[in-house]
Amino acid sequence: MLRGRREATTLLPDLGNASGGREMDTNIAYGLMIATLGVFGYIGYQASNAKEIGADDYLSARGSQDWLRIGLSLFASGMGIWILFAPSEVGYYGGFWDVVGYAVSASTPFLLLAYVGPMIRARLPSGVTLADYVRIRLGRPMQVYVGLISVLYMFTFLFAEFTAIGKGMKTLSGMEPLIPMALVGVVTAGYVSRGGLPASLATDRVQAWTIMFLVVALLLVLFGGDIGGLIDDARAYNPEDSWSIGSMSYMDSFGSGLALIVAITAAEMFSQGNWQRAWASESDEALAKGAWLAAALVLPLVFVMGVLGTVVAGQGAVTEPSAAFFYLIEDAGVLFVAAFIVLAIALVCSSVDTLQNAIVASISRDLSDSTMSLQNARYLTIGMIPIAIFLATGPTLPFTIPLIGISAFDAGGVFQIFLFADLLAAATVMPVLLTLWEGISSKGALIGAVCGLLSVVLYGAYTADIGTGIDYVFSPTNEFGLANLHVFLSAVIGSSIVTVAGSYALPDEE
Repeated sequence: MLRGRREATTLLPDLGNASGGREMDTNIAYGLMIATLGVFGYIGYQASNAKEIGADDYLSARGSQDWLRIGLSLFASGMGIWILFAPSEVGYYGGFWDVVGYAVSASTPFLLLAYVGPMIRARLPSGVTLADYVRIRLGRPMQVYVGLISVLYMFTFLFAEFTAIGKGMKTLSGMEPLIPMALVGVVTAGYVSRGGLPASLATDRVQAWTIMFLVVALLLVLFGGDIGGLIDDARAYNPEDSWSIGSMSYMDSFGSGLALIVAITAAEMFSQGNWQRAWASESDEALAKGAWLAAALVLPLVFVMGVLGTVVAGQGAVTEPSAAFFYLIEDAGVLFVAAFIVLAIALVCSSVDTLQNAIVASISRDLSDSTMSLQNARYLTIGMIPIAIFLATGPTLPFTIPLIGISAFDAGGVFQIFLFADLLAAATVMPVLLTLWEGISSKGALIGAVCGLLSVVLYGAYTADIGTGIDYVFSPTNEFGLANLHVFLSAVIGSSIVTVAGSYALPDEE
């Protein structure tokens, strides 16, 4: 119910034939998938050949994009195949405020980018990642810390997208999941490794228009003739599932909706793909207008998909709530399924190619201190794909990940990693953003980031005991195993207060 938009992607179960009896012939599905990937691959390849790409262009495409291109790119890169699963699951389980919170959480990172992006560009015109700015304000150790948070979050999101496209294609056509994973990985790594961010930006534009056209067309075809019935179902309560309160009439979910906004907004501020596009913008105005455009496109799309989850809930219980949207299309024809396959490929490519280049940017700039050559950056782009696909298959590890206790990359394990990264981001985002105010000192911000996590421990100790507080750091969940609003708020508020107080007590030397 309260899973973040990225998290829910990873929790996609084996859906079987949740889309009904209209499963497409596998050979036709292969043809559609290969044709769609071929188009994106060709566009990316052509962009790679448009001009000679140096190391800086590879990671930043500096100053080359107008506001429309930035807006479309932010929209496309922010979308992913998660949009077909996560909002409808939130809608199925939650109420009005869960749906609203989910939609708002999808747009707030872009709104923040519109506001703070020009400020950071002005302070560091040669930047590529947010951690580049962190270095000039807070030093090299904090740059590495922010870089690690970014890589952890983005790489988890990357293999979550591979997981989703594999299981989504299996649902639609019976295709072996590893095949679409591999084909998407090969094609995107091919054009991104060659053309870097310029290639990703070029494909984003086509992917954005494709996504918008297909989503609008499919929704109109499916639901345009019975809006009244949809509204009635959305307002109804699930008559069969006591766990589901997914009704747009239910108004008691404000806290959980707010939890989504806090956790996702904080985490997305460390998604370096957004920051790369800040420096790719030709001007501050282009960045701000583009970010507002992306927010305006994302918010209604996520909201509508969330409402459709409440429609499913109002019609009765389903076996797999994460596939709630698919239950609405079970009687769709083959042409509809074909369009859906194209949409799924466009969605996954739009996010995967962005993540590939953003991860490379964060590793090469933040972790390796800008010492990585362009050739090695290309090798890294290719090399991360087999690892991501392997993790997407949900392996049981021969060891346990320290601190958070993950021994298998199943749904629960990936969700745990996401929440851990989200909490690190929540404890760090305000100390970083507050440095835009000249009164904030580097020592104050560093102490604030540490105390953001200590605030979580103190909250746990206050409400239960010190052990609970420590557990909250590595597992910030409530009794239902979902994101805990109070834990995330304690991280944000505690880090903010200590950053300001610490800056007054320990000002930087002139």
